[in-house]
Amino acid sequence: MNFDYPEGATPLDADEAQGLLLSHITNRGELDRWELENISEAEAWAFRRKPKDILTIGFIKRMHKRMFGNVWRWAGKRRNSGKNIGVAAWQIDTDLQNLCADCATWIEYGTYPPDDIAVRFHHRLTAIHPFPNGNGRHARLMTDILLVHLLGQPRFTWGSGNLVNASDCRQQYINALRTADQHDYSQLLAFVRS
Repeated sequence: MNFDYPEGATPLDADEAQGLLLSHITNRGELDRWELENISEAEAWAFRRKPKDILTIGFIKRMHKRMFGNVWRWAGKRRNSGKNIGVAAWQIDTDLQNLCADCATWIEYGTYPPDDIAVRFHHRLTAIHPFPNGNGRHARLMTDILLVHLLGQPRFTWGSGNLVNASDCRQQYINALRTADQHDYSQLLAFVRS
């Protein structure tokens, strides 16, 4: 199968591509459809009731497995390869642990308003890029889980557009993340509620 990646997407290496569980998939459209179905099931599970231990590495990995486990063999397992974005593979678990601890502290002490906490959490989770693929979709769902279950806020609208395929909405999102890389969260804060 030939994978076409929109700008900002994380390409799979040959070993990761071999992790596809559904041999009948022949193009990106079919893959997107199967992934979306799996993600919808995970989303329904996540909002049916409040999950326990949201701010833990275990939950972060379980959520990724719930989102992609019907499609990819490596779902829920941290990546072992270098990518075009993200920390070194050996650093992933430490950075995830630090992110969870920082976020718990921000919530406990009210360090930032709820949307700021969620945007900072989202930005760091995407920057860590813990999995071979699906990091943006996973980070957006994790952020919405954080908003609803730990911050008592409505989910973000994420620009109300398609962020998976190449689009103006996706480009705005990527630009906002790049601005956040410079510690300016204003564009991302505006985007997530637009």
